[in-house]
Amino acid sequence: MARCSLSDLHDLAVAVLTASKTSPDNAAAVARALVKADADGIPSHGVSRLPAYADQAKAGKVDGFAAPDVTMPKSASVRVDAKSGFAYPAIEAGISAALASIKETGIVGLAIGNSHHAGVAGHHVEPFAEAGYLALGFTNSPAGIAPWGGSRAIFGTNPIAFGCPLKGKPPIIADLSTSKVARGKIKLAADKGEGIPEGWAVDADGNPTTDAKAAMGGSLLPMGDAKGAALVMMVEILAATLTGSNHGFEASSFFDDKGPPPHIGQFFIVIDPAGFSGGAFDARMEVLADAILSQEGTRMPGARRFGIRETSARDGVDIPDSLIEDLKTRAG
Repeated sequence: MARCSLSDLHDLAVAVLTASKTSPDNAAAVARALVKADADGIPSHGVSRLPAYADQAKAGKVDGFAAPDVTMPKSASVRVDAKSGFAYPAIEAGISAALASIKETGIVGLAIGNSHHAGVAGHHVEPFAEAGYLALGFTNSPAGIAPWGGSRAIFGTNPIAFGCPLKGKPPIIADLSTSKVARGKIKLAADKGEGIPEGWAVDADGNPTTDAKAAMGGSLLPMGDAKGAALVMMVEILAATLTGSNHGFEASSFFDDKGPPPHIGQFFIVIDPAGFSGGAFDARMEVLADAILSQEGTRMPGARRFGIRETSARDGVDIPDSLIEDLKTRAG
């Protein structure tokens, strides 16, 4: 393993992308997101994604030079067309527009269409929570989960994220895949030739499997079984149908450079809690947080991640030697 500072890793990621038909601004946005994932101890969504991203940009599956188009069809509605580009620049543009709008409207919906892999869902609600707002985030992804009772994958793993401010403290940040495990974890296991626990996925014939490669060709299982499958569908409707984007079964893979752009979607709901609570939100949240944390062994969602991030900022992160060599070669 190679120990890398976050700044060096960011610069390397930018160099890889700019050498792969991506504008400097877009490369910087993608690099910020991927390095933040590694800093938070989520390598499945970190720079391990760079080779696939770079290959897709070179092939035109993702437009590295796309400039997101931001419009406001209604006073509390923000629409971003990612223009077949990376999700991160489009989401950043949408966050800026939503933060400007919510000061007047109190609640904002942010839709991002014709998009790409959005990485760590919790990262996108974090800016809202840090600004004092509640936020819910949804994204769909290429097909990986079959409808309950079915055998063919229709929906993606469809993460949900939630951000909540805590006055004077780091915000609550929760994110979760609606599958029993994120598809990226299974992909990492497949790449390493490792197995996966039983109960995570089924193979292409619908049979339970512990073979990660067979799972990649089959279907992941939803958390909560039938109830989870309904939640997966709800996220699909919010992230894809509502944003006019591809459904999971219509989207191409995030992991290779074959086929057209995936054109999936993201949707966020942002709420100013002050008006809805009559100004009582901060005090009521403090009561709730105290009740939770008074029990031994508890912590607020996101607290562990913030701790890892602080350590990573000081000490750097470990990246596999083979990946670093690959990235340096790509960067030229």
